[in-house]
Amino acid sequence: MVTRAQHEAAVQAVTESFAGLDRGAPVRLAKRTTNLFRPRATALAPGLDVSGLTGVVEVDPVAGTATVQGMATYETVVDATLARGVMPLVVPQLRTITVGGAVTGLGIEASSFRHGLPHESVRSMDILVGTGEIVTAAPTGPHADLYRSFPNSYGSLGYAVSLTIDVEPVAPFVRLRHIPFDNLGKLADAVAHVVTAREWDGEPVDFLDGVVFGRHTAYLTMGRWEQALDAAERPSDYAGQRIYYRSIQQRVSDVLTVHDYLWRWDTDWFWCSRAFGVQRPVVRRLWPRRLKRSDVFQRLVGLENRHHVAARVDRWRGRPERERVVQDVEIPLERTAAFLDWFLREVPIEPIWLCPVALREPGLGAAGASEAPWPLYPMRRGEIYVNVGFWSSVPIRPGRADGDVNREIERVVSDFGGHKSLYSDAYYSREEFESRYGGTTYQQVKATYDPDGRFPGLYDKAVRRR
Repeated sequence: MVTRAQHEAAVQAVTESFAGLDRGAPVRLAKRTTNLFRPRATALAPGLDVSGLTGVVEVDPVAGTATVQGMATYETVVDATLARGVMPLVVPQLRTITVGGAVTGLGIEASSFRHGLPHESVRSMDILVGTGEIVTAAPTGPHADLYRSFPNSYGSLGYAVSLTIDVEPVAPFVRLRHIPFDNLGKLADAVAHVVTAREWDGEPVDFLDGVVFGRHTAYLTMGRWEQALDAAERPSDYAGQRIYYRSIQQRVSDVLTVHDYLWRWDTDWFWCSRAFGVQRPVVRRLWPRRLKRSDVFQRLVGLENRHHVAARVDRWRGRPERERVVQDVEIPLERTAAFLDWFLREVPIEPIWLCPVALREPGLGAAGASEAPWPLYPMRRGEIYVNVGFWSSVPIRPGRADGDVNREIERVVSDFGGHKSLYSDAYYSREEFESRYGGTTYQQVKATYDPDGRFPGLYDKAVRRR
């Protein structure tokens, strides 16, 4: 925890760092870690020093809020809030995602069918904007336009130095049921029922996500709070030899501590640790428990991006070059089964993660009553979506080029009325991009809060990698 005085000193240091940066160079964060998958195309000037903004200022279980610094990771925030018997309404799957990053980008998890996306549970945030000022943005008031446009702006409008977010009480454990489906249409019907009724077979559902292992092999995992376990029952541990995603096909039910449930996907970066051999029994026994973390695997990917060792080995073995296909997309529920049918037919990637989401109704921490309250990622209130996540690579077929599969996915997602997150590769033309991610609204807010263009524009960051 940090005191208010320490926080104010850290904010002052950030404003001084901003003032000292070259006005002719784009402002970026000076941070060593990232959860983005779009490497920058240009060398960077010295960045904005935000190293003092990594803590938790206050947790107030009575008010149902926590005030955190913008670069605080969810791992740090969860440790502080669980100690007070509460947690953020939505905790993205990976430990090192920052609260500011999940708001200016996007985040999602198994509570999103109840609580929407992380930015919807923000009551207010202090943002460093392009003029060098710190402004307080909230659902109402003089900077409500910035509040609504900040989500999905990826630092192109400024950086949050602190945020006050909603929290909710927790129970010590989360009990899971893994429900199998051999038909994707029936799975979608089950999602509709759970999102609407918040129950399944008479039991409450507090958490909901799913995994597609194949066209006829899919599961929804339904979790509910559990206050106590039977004397002989022990919660599962997936940070050792066992692997969480494999348990979904192996077990009908399960129980984890709330802490381990929140990080169940982080240990193996969903299933991506298999690319590093970490799921092989011998390697797993030798791989230290403390290094079974998504940020460790992310650093290994960064090394490959710089040195291309695996790509050189593939060429030496005569294997085709590969295209990275790392995306999360939101598809309207009624079209999810059709999208998955197309994807499983055309893109050789399995498993696929599913996470139902519905925007919050207006209230504390939520934007106004409009149907599409977040202009840079215009999902509609009252509609159920499914986040479809796929993270791997595919061989580049003869006659095809790197990027072709991603471009086709973009086209099909648009055809199905969906949107895709911008943390990874994007190929849109500027015209199409602006039609999908804020357009005129974004330009107006950009002109107000960054009139001199100190921060790179959203299209430059997301598509041109600048």
